[in-house]
Amino acid sequence: MTLEEKVARRVAEKAVILLENRQGVLPLDPSRSATIAVIGPNAAETILGGYSDKPRQTVSLLEGVRARVPDGVQVVFAQGVHITESRNWDADDVQLADEAENHRLIGEAVAVAKAADVVLLAIGDNEQTSREAWADNHLGDRTRLDLVGQQEDLARAVIETGVPTVVILIHGRPLSVTWIAEHAAAVVDAWYLGQETGTALARVLFGDVSPGGKLPVTVPRSAGQLPAFYNHKPSARRGYLFDTTEPLWPFGYGLSYTKFVFENLRLDRSSIEISGTAMVSVEVVNSGQRAGEEVVQLYVRDAYSSATRPVKELKGFRRLLLAPGERRTVSFTVGPEQLRFYDRSMQRVVEPGEVELMVWPCSVDLQSITLNVVPLNVMPLNVVPDATP
Repeated sequence: MTLEEKVARRVAEKAVILLENRQGVLPLDPSRSATIAVIGPNAAETILGGYSDKPRQTVSLLEGVRARVPDGVQVVFAQGVHITESRNWDADDVQLADEAENHRLIGEAVAVAKAADVVLLAIGDNEQTSREAWADNHLGDRTRLDLVGQQEDLARAVIETGVPTVVILIHGRPLSVTWIAEHAAAVVDAWYLGQETGTALARVLFGDVSPGGKLPVTVPRSAGQLPAFYNHKPSARRGYLFDTTEPLWPFGYGLSYTKFVFENLRLDRSSIEISGTAMVSVEVVNSGQRAGEEVVQLYVRDAYSSATRPVKELKGFRRLLLAPGERRTVSFTVGPEQLRFYDRSMQRVVEPGEVELMVWPCSVDLQSITLNVVPLNVMPLNVVPDATP
């Protein structure tokens, strides 16, 4: 493997996001799977996105799995469906694949799935269904976030066989896959992983690498929830009739094959002047049985301000690798750089008041601690900075 390929593989491994693993099917144990079915329109193709040239080498999911499994494990493939007639990103006209042919392919995929011990189902987008619209005759936007074509039919048919199914999303935009999220044995989000897609996914799926990626966006349940973002105003998200405002998966979300515990959230001082800084720290413990990476995230909320502020804003993050049982302290500096905002006069200011600091591996259900910001030269005399731990 060349240096270029090693770097591409390593970057891809770090980008994989584990969204669901409710049946504990991952990581895969080859000793329990005599036959693995790799199914789907993105299984035997390496989807790179429209802005990528074709590298000297690409590895599809199917190729990566076949290269990874030991002797004696059979890897079988079924197309399942085609998404579009072609994958040419430059083409102005986009034609969906033939529906009747897709339903025939779904029947074949179901037969392949029933004969397997586990299914890896690769669905999502291709270069034609997730692209830029640069002219009236070259469109790229869509009115829905659902899977294009008969992919949802394929997913339902395969999952309903009862064979444990790992859905692998390879795509260029958030997808509304609510039913899949509720019924698949596991869901892995790959986005576009580059030339080493298959190698990286295989290493994650079989546990050579523990997934540590986090969602860079909020994933809505439907287009009706748009715009969906974590740093909304307090007055937003009032609710819908007959539905929830909660996203399918929140910003910053991602699971691991191990378990992390956050303990002892603390500040080195309870108050600072508006030009001062404080240190917020938390202890992260890998309480599981295998090494893994966690992304510690710092969010800030100005409780009272002259202009409406978001319910939370990401102001820092740290990615760390912990061995089983290892404990490490992660610290963030909080000061003017993290606390400034535009006031009603469009001036960047730090205002006195209480600031809520939140630390967690995701943008929801955060632990919090309060920092008091006071005007210059009026620091309370009874505030003594705590000793640095």
